[in-house]
Amino acid sequence: MRDWLIGLGAALACLVTSWAVLVLLARRLPPGPLRDLAAFLPDCLTTVRRLRRDPRVPRRARIAIVVAGVWLASPIDLIPEFLPVIGPLDDVVVVALALRYAGRQVPRQVLLDAWPGDPRLLLRLLGAPK
Repeated sequence: MRDWLIGLGAALACLVTSWAVLVLLARRLPPGPLRDLAAFLPDCLTTVRRLRRDPRVPRRARIAIVVAGVWLASPIDLIPEFLPVIGPLDDVVVVALALRYAGRQVPRQVLLDAWPGDPRLLLRLLGAPK
């Protein structure tokens, strides 16, 4: 049991450390694509938190957004987080799909209001309005 708890603690420490590095890079890097990439997951988590509480978001979209937020915060992933570059890839894909799904059901302005980062990145992710 002790070994299992140590392993769980180490996995949690790795997750927290990777998130701290992303937040630090998102704040310290000069504006550009690299900063946008580092800020993407923290911005997504903030957006999930804001949309979860917004009454203008339909229930189906809210469920998709909450599932994406839980996936993002979960230490269990398809691709382990400690792998450089490709580690957060499954998180990015799941959140991008959830935001695209919500983008079809939620007014675009609601999504833009909830997005803390550069709105051009979110607009590129959502695609052309229908």
